[in-house]
Amino acid sequence: MNDDSIHADLTGSATGRIAKERLYHWLLFGCAAVTVFVTVSIVLTLAADAITFFEDVELFSFLTGTEWESRRGEYGVLPLVNATLTVTLISAVVAIPIGTAAAVYLSEYASDRMRSILKPALEILAGIPTVVYGYLALVYLTPWLRATGLELNLFNLLSASIMVGILIVPMVSSLSEDAMSAVPDELRQAGYGLGATKYEVSTGIVIPAAVSGIFSSYILALSRAIGETMIVVMAAGAQARMFDTANPFAHLFQSGQTMTAAMVHAVTSDAVGGTPEFYSMFAIGLTLFFITFAMNLLSNRIATRYREEYQ
Repeated sequence: MNDDSIHADLTGSATGRIAKERLYHWLLFGCAAVTVFVTVSIVLTLAADAITFFEDVELFSFLTGTEWESRRGEYGVLPLVNATLTVTLISAVVAIPIGTAAAVYLSEYASDRMRSILKPALEILAGIPTVVYGYLALVYLTPWLRATGLELNLFNLLSASIMVGILIVPMVSSLSEDAMSAVPDELRQAGYGLGATKYEVSTGIVIPAAVSGIFSSYILALSRAIGETMIVVMAAGAQARMFDTANPFAHLFQSGQTMTAAMVHAVTSDAVGGTPEFYSMFAIGLTLFFITFAMNLLSNRIATRYREEYQ
């Protein structure tokens, strides 16, 4: 075979690879563009219908009002935000300690066999339909809490919050465990070489080194809690109310309506299309979008600020 034929074969092969790389590039770009297009389309749709809502309801009264009763034409979003943040905070109290402890155990203490059992079990827990969690909160958790002496309504924010916390435990534990597992073993060995115990290495070296990923898991899990629908619809009730400043914990034992529950009520009620009650779900959805967007932006900033780079 002469040199000319060899040169021709190499040139043809390189041309084919370049064509394939370009195809892959544009195919992957198209997939990324689709996700951006869908997100922007959803936001624009929400904004367009929300503008229709704000033609009948003042934006200021919507953002600062303390009464939400669509049948009476009262559209103050603060009671819905109050219930949503209450559920989010209580679920964080439940999920963050349990999820972080589970992540430390899986990353630092569990054997390979135990990890191969527990991690899939956590992922299965994350795959259970949320309607099942709502049923468990209503039928089992609330009666059990009542049996402990708590004076709970049948529909209450406490049961819903605890169940949402259980729902997001797998997200906290899985993402935190991934962040901890990414910490180089050299750091652990250095700690052991200085005489540190496994607990001291876990809490003093691994967790600080993985703090960006851990905090990101917290923010993403709380974003998931804010957007939870079925649990709060089934277990929390549909009575929008503000918390009592004289007894700020009393509303935990009473029914409450979150932003997502209000959206479900607006779309499933007998509200006629074109009325403020119907369009209120778009205004709530846009408000919820900005809240979750801000939390995800905070998550990215924390991850960027505290990210550790290892060579």
